Amino acid sequence: MAKEKQENESETTIQTTGSIDVDVEQKAKNVVSENTKKISAYNVIKEFENDQLKKELPEIYVGDTVKVGVRITEGNKERVQPYEGVVIAKRHGGLNQTITVRRIFQGIGVERVFMLHSPQVASLKVERRGKVRRAKLFYLRDRVGKATRVKQRFDR
Repeated sequence: MAKEKQENESETTIQTTGSIDVDVEQKAKNVVSENTKKISAYNVIKEFENDQLKKELPEIYVGDTVKVGVRITEGNKERVQPYEGVVIAKRHGGLNQTITVRRIFQGIGVERVFMLHSPQVASLKVERRGKVRRAKLFYLRDRVGKATRVKQRFDR
């Protein structure tokens, strides 16, 4: 009888250690699943951003003359107003990509920054390619008249 008690006790200790191992494995799985939830939230954000990207944008370089169609709402009416000028800067990437377009209006230089993937940008067309050797053309701000012209590039 004493031998049977010892065997039963050894079996119960074996069973309890087995259940402890199972509990540890379940806790580890819970930690892993929490980490995958964080990763999946990141993936959801990335997927949403990829859905918002415009697919049909042309290749735009600094120095190009572009015509941007901007959506303007006046009351309950909506229209597209063209804005034509030289791209003097490109910034950021992906969904946050922006271009700075400069034009001369009534003798005064006007610059606007456009988010390329914004719904406010209805269309984007490259009128002519510019031949420049810099990434930013801020020096055009100091120039007046014909000095602001950018040479045309024919190879792109």
